[in-house]
Amino acid sequence: MTEVAVVAFAQAPNVRRTHGTTNGVEMLVPIFDEVYTRTGLSKADIGFWCSGSSDYLAGRAFSFISAVDAIGAFPPIHESHVEMDAAWALYEAWLKIRMGEVDTALVYGFGKSSAGDLRRVLSLQLDPYTVAPLWPDSVSIAALQARLGLESGRWTEKDLAEVAARSRRDATGNPRAQFGGETDVAALLDADPVADPLRRHDIAPVTDGAAVIVLASAERARDLADRPAVIGGIEHRIDTPSLGARDLTTSPSTRLAGEAVGTDGVEVAELHAPFTHQELIVRDELGLGDAVRINPSGGTLTGNPMFSAGLARIGEAAQRILDGEATRTLGHATSGPALQQNLVTVLERG
Repeated sequence: MTEVAVVAFAQAPNVRRTHGTTNGVEMLVPIFDEVYTRTGLSKADIGFWCSGSSDYLAGRAFSFISAVDAIGAFPPIHESHVEMDAAWALYEAWLKIRMGEVDTALVYGFGKSSAGDLRRVLSLQLDPYTVAPLWPDSVSIAALQARLGLESGRWTEKDLAEVAARSRRDATGNPRAQFGGETDVAALLDADPVADPLRRHDIAPVTDGAAVIVLASAERARDLADRPAVIGGIEHRIDTPSLGARDLTTSPSTRLAGEAVGTDGVEVAELHAPFTHQELIVRDELGLGDAVRINPSGGTLTGNPMFSAGLARIGEAAQRILDGEATRTLGHATSGPALQQNLVTVLERG
C-alpha cells in the first residue's frame, strides 16, 4: 500500500471567544490559505477533504456542511466528516490515500466552545441510562480520576504541578500556544482546588480554535515538502464507556494502540492530555522514557480547542520533522470521558 506523509500543518489562534459563526469558516479560511501557500497546492489539487467537529457543540444539525463554505463551491469536492476530534478524520483520509483512491487529502477540525455550555454538551456522550441523567461534567469526571491516582499512590499533587509548569514554560515563544501563567511549582500548589483535587493549572483552558493538516502519498510528498513526515504507523482503540467498569488510573486503549505502532526511538511526543494527570497516564502506557521530550509546543494545557486539539498534536509532532528538528515523533489524540478513546500515530522523516 501507498505510504502517506504529512506535508503541512497550520493552526488558528486559541482564543477564549471568537465572534465568528459556529461553522468555523472564519477560523478555517486563513489556515487553509496558509497550507496552500506552504505547499503550492490549490483547492483544485486536493483529492479528498475530511473534517472533525460536533453538531452538538455547534447547536445545529449538519454544521459541518456549512463549514464547506470555507473550501468554496467550485470545483466540486470529495468530502467526509467525523463527529469527533479531527485526528479521527485524519485516520479516514490516511486510509483513502493508502488504498490508492487519491494522492492528496486535507484534514481539518474546528470547534467554537464559547457558543454554548460545553460541560453540559459533553455530558451527553455519557451512558444515557445511569450516568448522563446525573449531568457530571468532564472536569468532575477527571477530578474523580485524579483522586483515584492520588489515593493509590500513582502520582502526587506535586507531580501534577510539575507537568503544568513544564507545559507553560515550553509554550513560551510558541505562537500557537495562547495561555501561559505561573511556572513555579510551589506557587501552583498554593492555589485552591477548583474541582478537588484539581487546581486551575491542572485543567486545560478550553478555547475556540481550528487546525488543518495536508496529507500526500509518499511519492507526491517529495514535491510538496523538503522533509515530509511519513506516517510510520497509526492505530486507535477504545475502552468501555462505563466509568465503573474500568480502572480510571490506567488506559489500556492507549497501551494497545502504542504497541500496534511501536514507540521505540521516539524523540518527541505530543500528547493530547486535557488534564495534568492524564499526561502521566498516557506517558506511562506508551512507555515513553525520560529521553523523550513531551509536548514541547506547550500541549493541550496551554490551549484546548475542542475537536481540533488532537489533530493539532499530530500536526505539532509532524512539524518537528518538517522543520528538521527530529526524525521520529509521536502524536496522540483522545476522545470521550477519562481517556476512553485513544489514537496514536508515529511519524518519521521521509
